[in-house]
Parts: sequence; C-alpha cells; structure tokens
Amino acid sequence: MLFNHIKLVSFALLLSIASQASAQQTTRPTHIQATYEVTKNGQPFARVKEQFIVSENGYKIESVTKGVGVYSLLGDRMLASSGEVAAQGLKPARFELRQGDNAKKFLLSEFDWTHQTLRMTVKGKVKETPLAEGTQDLASYAYQFMFLPAPIQDAINVTLTTGKKVNQYQYKVASEHENVEAAGIRYKTLHLMQSDQQDKTETKELWLAVEQYHLPVRILMVDENGQKLEQTLTELHVE
Repeated sequence: MLFNHIKLVSFALLLSIASQASAQQTTRPTHIQATYEVTKNGQPFARVKEQFIVSENGYKIESVTKGVGVYSLLGDRMLASSGEVAAQGLKPARFELRQGDNAKKFLLSEFDWTHQTLRMTVKGKVKETPLAEGTQDLASYAYQFMFLPAPIQDAINVTLTTGKKVNQYQYKVASEHENVEAAGIRYKTLHLMQSDQQDKTETKELWLAVEQYHLPVRILMVDENGQKLEQTLTELHVE
C-alpha cells in the first residue's frame, strides 16, 4: 500500500511539473518595450522604439522611428496597430502609418473580419481588397511569431498589408540555433530567410530570439539596388 501511495504521489508530482512546464510555454508577455538601432549600408540611419501592450480590450502596438543626422529631416515615422488577441494570435482591426507632418504619406488600413474585407486609405482614396485569414500589418507581424506552435521547423507564410497593398511572403528556416550578439547579449535565434515573394523589389531575413518569445533580434532588408537596411535590438524589457 505504501509503495502504491508513493507511486501515486510521484505520478501526481510529474503531472504537476508537466503542467507547469506547459503553462510556461503558453504564457505570453503583456508588455514589451524594445529599442532597435538601424543602419543603412553599415552607417547609422535611425533608432526605433516600440511598445506592445495586451489588455482585456485587446492589444496595441506603437512604433516610432527617428532618423539619425540628415535622415532626421524626413520626420518621425510612426506605426500604430490595434486589435484582438485570438487563439491563433493577433487579429488587427486598425493600422496607421504617419511620416512626419506629411499628410500625403498618411496610410490607414481597417480590417473588417466579419465581411472579410480590408479597406486601405491612401492619399484620401479608399481601396478595398479581400481579407485573408491571419493577415498582419507592418507593426503587428513581428509580434505574431510568438503565437506560432513551437518548435518552428516548416516554412512560414505571412500575409502582410503595408498600408498601400497586400503582399504574400514565405520564409524558410535557414538555421534553428544561430547565436546572435546584440548590445552585449548573446541570443539563441531562429534564422528565417525569405524564400518566395510577390514583391521582388525587396528581400528580408529575420533572426528571432528563441528564448524571448521569438521576438526579432535582427532584421536585414535588401532592396533591388542592393541597398541594405539592418535593424538590431539594443534594449528589451518584457513583462
């Protein structure tokens, strides 16, 4: 009887440990503050500050890019995304892009999930297009990776609105355990490389922190002329 009791206690303990481990895997942050340094062809270009907040009413993301040196004359680039947090992840309702005080560069995207319609306002003109399940915006897509089932091994398809149009991207896993050093901290990352795309004018690679909710540590973008924009994490605060 004592032996059986010990086995039951041990089994209960194992279940408790497994349950705690599962809970840790599914627990996601409710507040993230991240700062990135951006270089253009290896030279200082901009600084990005982002904030991601989850509440009972959904999520909000704010991203502000300030140019460095002569690039500051372009004005701050501000992205804002808000919406719901669903079982499959972020479900945007509204996305805005502003560039300084230039009204002509203001972009607005409204996600009508009920009627599966995306309304994009560009220079005051509204364009409607079908809204595919899982569509993200320029601010939300980087935080959607934390909702993907782990481990991420297969190709990842991303449907993304830039505010002007909708693009389809496919990423393949280039490396599962690649170490990347950012601001003196070494991160174990998942390296994603763009493998197929609609828009051939730009390619993108992502390094996602495996132990930090798959948040981007490094982003590399190369345009059709070979111009390189590299965004590297310098500060991260997660709650």
